[in-house]
Amino acid sequence: MTGFAQVFVQAISLVSGILVIRMLEPEEYALYTLGNTMLGTMTVLADGGISTGVMSQGGKVWLDRTKLGTVMATGMDLRRKFAVGSLLVSVPVLLYLMRHHNASWLMSVLIILSLIPSFFMALSGTLLQIAPKLRQDIGPLQRNSVILNVGRLVLLALTIFIFPWAFVAILAAGLPQIWGNFNLRKISAGYADWHQKPDPQVRTEILKMVRRLLPMGIYTCLSGQITIWLISIFGTTRGVAQLGALDRLSMALSFITILFGTLILPRFSRLPNNSGLLLRRFLQIQAGLLAMSACIILTVWLFSTQILMILGPNYSGLTKEVVLKIVISCLGIISTSTFSLFTSRSWAINPFISIPVSVASIALGVTFIDVSSLGGVLTLNIMIQLIQVTMNVTYTLIKIRRTNNSTLPTEI
Repeated sequence: MTGFAQVFVQAISLVSGILVIRMLEPEEYALYTLGNTMLGTMTVLADGGISTGVMSQGGKVWLDRTKLGTVMATGMDLRRKFAVGSLLVSVPVLLYLMRHHNASWLMSVLIILSLIPSFFMALSGTLLQIAPKLRQDIGPLQRNSVILNVGRLVLLALTIFIFPWAFVAILAAGLPQIWGNFNLRKISAGYADWHQKPDPQVRTEILKMVRRLLPMGIYTCLSGQITIWLISIFGTTRGVAQLGALDRLSMALSFITILFGTLILPRFSRLPNNSGLLLRRFLQIQAGLLAMSACIILTVWLFSTQILMILGPNYSGLTKEVVLKIVISCLGIISTSTFSLFTSRSWAINPFISIPVSVASIALGVTFIDVSSLGGVLTLNIMIQLIQVTMNVTYTLIKIRRTNNSTLPTEI
């Protein structure tokens, strides 16, 4: 039932995305792509590892409603403070990119303002889901997600035909999240007491994780969207639109990451410190991710022409590029999932190791690959993602090997 609900949600999201692609002109869709890319960057900066720290601390007290409420309240308080800094950094960059791609001052300001609801709702939404996820109360979360996405599609359909502008499409996606978050708070209230006040000790523990993850988060803002940044600076507005359209197709795979975070990650977080059990579960997860990725890539390669028909005639010639984009997405799923697994155990790669390795991979790629073309930028991203997967998997195996065994509980 959980899988079906998530597939349904992703199907609605895909329909909404295709509707935006077909209704907006490529130049307008390029601005829409830049806005959504910056929204992701703003969200990562405002999180800084807070949600991971909350998941880690919450996993220790998940059966105690009062203590879990304290963890949640502390995380929410930190999120609000980080959000201000994120806006101060991100808004000027987005404004520059909009103007660089010939957006008017009015359109640039309207797009920035339209991002605000989505930004603040995304920040609180991820934290509000942690308590029911830890208790594996997935049904209400799924129902909320279904209603939320149906609302987005309806609002988009009512507006985009009359006002085919980027800021309208962004606003239509963000406004229903206000209702969604209100409902999430009611769901989580059964497991976490939101009347608790932030706790200094919990804040200290969360900030320990933030200090380890924030540098990598800042780097992720650059490297995770390296294709958009490079094509925005060195490529054309049409190239931005093409990449955005391919991104929309690959987002259909995001249900895998959502299911992973809902069903697998909390269980892995709750496993005891037993190296044998942790290694066995980790290898099983990696094997499943690899097999799934191979099937997805093969399917897209065989039916690339038919898949591109969904996007319309403006993007029909991207048969090679769509396969490259799906390879990137699958590698990203493996890398992100592995990262989530080890951070859920309160493990974090030293940023003085991870960031230099990642920066070196980008520098090496830019030196030998033509990043002014869409195909070149995608090839560069494949190389970067391969290095990230290798680093994350290797680090997790090292940490598991060094884990001190503890008494095994009953099956989790």
